[in-house]
Amino acid sequence: MKKRLASLLLAAFMAVSLCACASGDKSGYPNEDGIAEGKLGDTMHNAFFDYTVNSAYLCSQYEDYIPTEGKELLVADVTVKNTFSQSITMYDTDFQVQWGDDSEDAFDAPVTYYLDAGQTLGEDVLPTEYDLAVNESRKGLLVFEVPAGKKDFSISYQELFDDDSTGNLFFVYFTAEKEE
Repeated sequence: MKKRLASLLLAAFMAVSLCACASGDKSGYPNEDGIAEGKLGDTMHNAFFDYTVNSAYLCSQYEDYIPTEGKELLVADVTVKNTFSQSITMYDTDFQVQWGDDSEDAFDAPVTYYLDAGQTLGEDVLPTEYDLAVNESRKGLLVFEVPAGKKDFSISYQELFDDDSTGNLFFVYFTAEKEE
């Protein structure tokens, strides 16, 4: 009888534990449609790495880089941590920015994508390509050209696999203010 009671208590404890885990915070993890949404400061968890958009602001110039007419710069402070079982190569173009437009071209890659070979924006900006060892983190800036006057953005990442298939899609939504 004691064994049976102990088994029932253990089963009840495990059921309560599972319910507590299931009702926990799911921000940063994909939903059943494969989409994860977060806000500034939320950590997004994908198959290869975690990333957090720590902060973001708009400006009219970064270092010596001046945006094209009708645009301004969005500067986002990002932390990336390798959670995969081996070293991974990261690209700043793994991330793109979107703004609240209905047009098909309401997105862009970091400005480093458009720079000439060897040209950089400074040591605080994430390089166009870098390696992350297992459990290694890297913090840096992503700089994007965005339409002047826009304030609401998202920075996204789409899982891409070696077989050219796509996985989950991650969005971090935020409002950026102008800073000089």
